[in-house]
Amino acid sequence: MAESAISIELGIVAAYLVLALGVGIVGYRLTGSDAEDYYLASRSLGTIVLLFTTFATLLSAFTFFGGPNLTYGAGPEWILVMGLMDGILFAILWYVIGYRQWLVGERHGYVTLGEMLGDRFGSARLRYLVAGVSLFWLFPYIMLQQMGAGEALVGLTAGAVPYWAGAALITVFMIIYVAASGLRGVAWTDTLQGIFMLGVIWIAVAWVLSSAGGMSSVSTALATSKPEFLSLGGGLYSPQWMISTAVTIAFGVTMFPQINQRFFVAENAKVLKRSFTLWPVLVLLLFVPAFLLGSWAAGLGVSVPSGSNVIPVLLTEYTPAWFAALVVAGAMAAMMSSSDSMLLSGSSYLTRDIYRPLINPTASTTREGWIGRLGVAGFALATFIASLFRPGTLVEIGDTAFGGFAQLTLPVLIALYWSQTTRQGMFAGIAGAQVFYILHVFIPSTIISGVTVFGSTYLTWDFALYGMVLSLVLTVVVSLITTAGADEQTDAFAVGSRSQSRAD
Repeated sequence: MAESAISIELGIVAAYLVLALGVGIVGYRLTGSDAEDYYLASRSLGTIVLLFTTFATLLSAFTFFGGPNLTYGAGPEWILVMGLMDGILFAILWYVIGYRQWLVGERHGYVTLGEMLGDRFGSARLRYLVAGVSLFWLFPYIMLQQMGAGEALVGLTAGAVPYWAGAALITVFMIIYVAASGLRGVAWTDTLQGIFMLGVIWIAVAWVLSSAGGMSSVSTALATSKPEFLSLGGGLYSPQWMISTAVTIAFGVTMFPQINQRFFVAENAKVLKRSFTLWPVLVLLLFVPAFLLGSWAAGLGVSVPSGSNVIPVLLTEYTPAWFAALVVAGAMAAMMSSSDSMLLSGSSYLTRDIYRPLINPTASTTREGWIGRLGVAGFALATFIASLFRPGTLVEIGDTAFGGFAQLTLPVLIALYWSQTTRQGMFAGIAGAQVFYILHVFIPSTIISGVTVFGSTYLTWDFALYGMVLSLVLTVVVSLITTAGADEQTDAFAVGSRSQSRAD
């Protein structure tokens, strides 16, 4: 690739990121020094901003690069998982969990999930557990964004820009941006990026179709080179895999700190309800074209070099270099919109649920905000270092994080609706499922006396689902055989006060 073309492409990427940073700086000028305004924009988001900040927060490397890579190799049924099943499932969970959580948070002023549960059950240790589990699974998902950025620039510049440089670029912008803007700036930029990405991804579809000879030519090429892609189940997917993946992703997303905190920030109940009603439509409008591009690339015989992603390579071949750079810039900005929200939420968990109760209970909200900014920088640098070792594919890392968060969902759901839930039940459900899941992630599958132990599936269903069932059973059974303490709130809506959780 010519050096001038690379310079133009990198200039477009840099210009877009600087534009996003400018919006963040405007948000910073309007953000108060207190923690609630920094983390939750004073609970003032309207429908459009709430919808698009939630949407853009999920527009990650998993969406733009991991998903299309999967459809490139295994067929377009991934659209059913992410575009249809997950869109509907998450909208339902947004109503069932998110609306109830908004009611509780709006009444008592909670900033984090751990803060809410800690007060509900009078337990600082439960608060630490929820925060620790959330930060543990947030780490690989932030790392995934840095890996995606590195691979995107490798593909866009045909290897002229090394992987580490792309990962470093997005890391630096994340740190500056989040430290400066807070949720208000993040939400505004998310709205800009969400609208932009919807536009350019559909333009990319039209451009590729036009350059490749139209829909009939693309369909013929796909039928000739990948006929199995055109029949449901003809690729590498199975119904069990599709259902397991859809369930773990939807339930996992609900507990992602950056998504879960958005359940607290709606201006009123109408805003929240309109947002989750529109959600499935917005998801289909983005995921369908992105994943179709991956399948079309396979049919058109596009060769994707090792360490690259299919979307930049396809666009480089079928669209002008400047447009390919624009799409990659938007995708990187989308990855940044995921990462900045993750870092911001992770920072709030670190400061509100660990720093304040354990280290400095009397810390001012201003000091808490600055400690949060330092936490952002430290966390981002740690994930960047880990991303240099590339411990798996984008899909593998993303799927692992989704499954880890999914183990939290059912205990939280039970706590929100069932007044007989006890502190011991919550500990058993959360800790038991996490131990089960982590053992399956890190211990290789082994056959003992003809029985598979720590396998990826049992009876063809993903082990993550069994962990979720375990979390449900443990929470309910242990709650039934234990008695709520005097400091626990038996009414799920009478959840404590704005004070810090009491020690166990």
